[in-house]
Amino acid sequence: MGLCWANLLWSQTSLSGKVIDADTEKPLVGVEVYLFPREDKALTDEEGKFSFPSVSADNYELVVFSPQHQLFKQKLNPDSLGQELSVRLQANEYELSEVVIAAKREELFAIKRLREVEGTAIYAGKKNEVVVMGLLTANMAANNPRQIYSQVSGLNIYETSDAGLQLNIGGRGLDPNRSANFNTRQNGYDISADVLGYPESYYTPPAEALAEIQVIRGAASLQYGTQFGGLINFKFKKPIEDKKISLTTRQSIGSFGLFTSFNSLSGTVGRFSYYAYFNYKRGNGFRPNSGFQSQNSFVHTRYELTDRTALEFEFTYLSYLAQQAGGLTDSQFYRDHLTSNRTRNWFNVDWKLISLKLQHKFSDRAEWTTQFFGLDASRNALGFRTNRVSQVDELSAPRDLIKGTFFNGGLESRYLQRYKLANKRAVLLVGTKLYRSQNTAIQGPGTNGIDADFTLASEEFSTYPNQSSFEFPNFNFALFGEHIIYLNDKLSITPGIRFEHIRTESVGTYKKIDFDLAGNPIRDTTFQDNRDFNRSFVLAGVGLSYKPKEGQELYANFSQNYRSVTFSDIRIVNPSFQVDPDISDESGFTADLGYRGRLDEIFSYEIGAFGLLYDNRLGEVLRAETRQTATGEEVQTGRVVRFRGNIGRALMVGVESLVDWNLRKTFLPAQPQIKLSAFANTALTYSRYLQSQIPGVQGRQVEFVPLLNLKSGLNFGYRNLVGSLQFTVLSSQFTDATNAPQNLSDNQSGIRGAIPAYSVMDLSLAYTYKRFRLEAGVNNLLDQRYFTQRATGYPGPGIIPSAPRAAYLVLQIVL
Repeated sequence: MGLCWANLLWSQTSLSGKVIDADTEKPLVGVEVYLFPREDKALTDEEGKFSFPSVSADNYELVVFSPQHQLFKQKLNPDSLGQELSVRLQANEYELSEVVIAAKREELFAIKRLREVEGTAIYAGKKNEVVVMGLLTANMAANNPRQIYSQVSGLNIYETSDAGLQLNIGGRGLDPNRSANFNTRQNGYDISADVLGYPESYYTPPAEALAEIQVIRGAASLQYGTQFGGLINFKFKKPIEDKKISLTTRQSIGSFGLFTSFNSLSGTVGRFSYYAYFNYKRGNGFRPNSGFQSQNSFVHTRYELTDRTALEFEFTYLSYLAQQAGGLTDSQFYRDHLTSNRTRNWFNVDWKLISLKLQHKFSDRAEWTTQFFGLDASRNALGFRTNRVSQVDELSAPRDLIKGTFFNGGLESRYLQRYKLANKRAVLLVGTKLYRSQNTAIQGPGTNGIDADFTLASEEFSTYPNQSSFEFPNFNFALFGEHIIYLNDKLSITPGIRFEHIRTESVGTYKKIDFDLAGNPIRDTTFQDNRDFNRSFVLAGVGLSYKPKEGQELYANFSQNYRSVTFSDIRIVNPSFQVDPDISDESGFTADLGYRGRLDEIFSYEIGAFGLLYDNRLGEVLRAETRQTATGEEVQTGRVVRFRGNIGRALMVGVESLVDWNLRKTFLPAQPQIKLSAFANTALTYSRYLQSQIPGVQGRQVEFVPLLNLKSGLNFGYRNLVGSLQFTVLSSQFTDATNAPQNLSDNQSGIRGAIPAYSVMDLSLAYTYKRFRLEAGVNNLLDQRYFTQRATGYPGPGIIPSAPRAAYLVLQIVL
C-alpha cells in the first residue's frame, strides 16, 4: 500500500484526496476516510474523492477503510494540509489490524458482517451476523438475550430468570434448548458439553467480557462441524495495547435480589499481553424456590515469540448453583404464574475449559493456526419431577438425581494460502480436527432432604425404579477445505468439502424393577446396553458472492448438513419424556440467498430467503404413556408423554430481513451530538412435515417455528446519554409434531400444547462521564405475562414462566 503526493496545492483550510484500487487503478466509491484526533469522517464519491474542509494546522492521522482492502494509516503533519492526496489501496491480503477504526466504522450500526477472509477462516458467500457488543445499550449484567440478539435474524429464545447463566437459542425450526443445535465456541474453540454426544451448552460467557458475537448460519457446517444451526462464536475483548494495567469494574443491582459484580484486568508489557476477569452473580429469582449464585473467571495471555509467531493460552472456570422452581400447568400459569410447588429441586454446574493456540504467518499470504482445547466439567440435576406437574412434592420420598461428567479434548489446525489463479486472486483453506470425549451419566435416587445434596443414596433407596450408569466414549476425525475463486473484481465462488469420521458409543447398565399393585417390588433385573455406531461420510457445499458496488453484496450458498445422534439421554428415565432407543442421525441441507449492504450512512440492510430440509428429523410427538406389568403386558397409564425420535422429512423456508435506518443523518445531519436510529428485524417462516410414518404428523407444522418473529427498536441519545427502546413480537408456535393446541384447562402436565403469541418491550439507558458509566433500564416494561418454553425435564417439567417487569442499575468505573 502506498501514498503518493500529487498536485501540491497549499491551503490552510482544507484537506482532500482520491482513493483508488492499486490493482485496477479504478476509483473506489463509498470508502470510509477518517481524520484523527478530530474524529471526522468522509465517504469517497463516484470519482473516489474525499475532502475535509476547515482543517487547522496540526498533526493528524489519516485512516482509510474498505472491507475488501488493506487498512491504510498515515501520519500527517501541518505541512501536509492543503495537499491533494492520492491513496492507493491494495487488495485485502491479510487480516486487518485491530485499531480504533473498527469501532468508529460501525458507530451507526450495531450489526456488522464478517470479511471474506478473517485469520484462517473463510466467510465468503455465507450468511453471517456479528453483534458489536460495545455499541449495544442493553442489560449486559443479566446477559439479556432478547436485547443482545435483537438484530440477529430469526432467532427463537427460551427466556429464563438466571441472569444469563445459560443461553437457549434456536431458529429456523431448531429447538432452542441450551443452544444444542448450534456449534458453540469462544475465541474459536468448542465450549459445549460434547460436540457430538451431548452438544448442550451449560456455560455462556458474560456479555460484559465480550467484544462481539459471531453468528454464521448453516453453511458453517463445512468448516466448523455438522450442526444444522451453524456457528455461534463468542469473541472476548482483547488486551489493551497502550497500558501495562487497566481495571474495569461493573457493579449491578436489580429486581428480585439480583446482584452482579464484573471486574477485569487488561494490559500489555512488551511482547506479553493479558486479559482476565472475575464475574459473580446472585439472585432470588422472581418465583419462590428459584435463587441462584455463580462464580466465573477467565484468563487470556498472549506472547509474541517473533513478529510472525504468537502463542495464546486461555483458562475458563464456571461454578453455579441454582434452585429450580419447577414447571406449571396451563391452569396454574393463568391462575398465578409466580407460584411454585417444588422446594427441593436443584441444579449445579462445574465447568473448566482450557485452550492453547499457536499462530504463525509464513508471509502476508500464508498463515497457520493450531489450537488445542479441552473440557473437564460436570452437571448435576436433583429434584422431584412427575408427569403430573400440579402434584405436590412427596417430601419423604427420594429425589431423582442425574449426574453427568464431561471430559473431552480436541486439536484443530488450519492453513490459509493466498495466491494468484489465472492472474486472479484466490484463497485456499485446508484444515483438520481431531476430537475425543469420555462422558458419563448416572441416574438414581438422591436424598430425601431439601438441600442441594447431590449424593447418590442407592443403598438407602435400593428399590428406586430409575437407576442407570453409562459411559459415552466418542471419537471424531475431520478433514475440510474451502477455496475462494475470484472470477473478476465483483464475482467469486467458494466451493467447500468436509470429510467426517464419527464413532459414538454407549457402554453401561440400567435397572428394571417391577412392582405389584400394592407398590411392592417383585422383580429387580439389571440389563447391559452397549452400542457402537461407526460412520464416515462427505459433506459438500458452495457459496457465491457478487458485489455490484462497494458496500453491497448479493450472496448465495448451499451446504449439506448432518447431525450425530446422541446416546446420552436414551437411558435417562423421564416421567414426561421418552426417547426412541433406535433413533438415528439426521441429514439434509441448508441454503441461503440474500442481498446486503449500506446506503451511505443512512441505511444498513439485508434481505434474504432460506431453505432447510431435514431427513430423519429428530422431533417430538405426544402419545399415551405405557408401562410393562410383571407379566410382560404393556398397559397404558392414562397419562401423556412426549416421545422423541426420528419423526420424518421436514422442510422450513422463510424470508428474513433487517433494516437499520439512521434517522439523525436523514433529518438532522447538522446535529452530530444527537443519536437517533430505528431498526426492524423480521422473519417469516413456513414449515411442514413432508413425510412421516407416524400417524397425524405428515402435513403438520414443525415445532418451534413461529410464523412471525419481529424485533424492532429505537436507539436514541444526546451527547453522552444514550438509550434504546425495543419491541419483540412472536406469533404462536407448536411444541410437538402433532401440533397439539393449548388446553387452558390442563391441570395435569403442562408439557402439551402450543406456546401462545407474545410481545414484550425493553428500555435501557446509559450515561458516560469520563471514567464513569451509569446504566439503567427496565425489561418487560409493560409487565406482560407470557412463557417461551414447555420443558419436558429440568427445569420443569411444565410451563416455565418468563420474567415479569424487572429493573436494573449498573455503575462502571474504568481505571
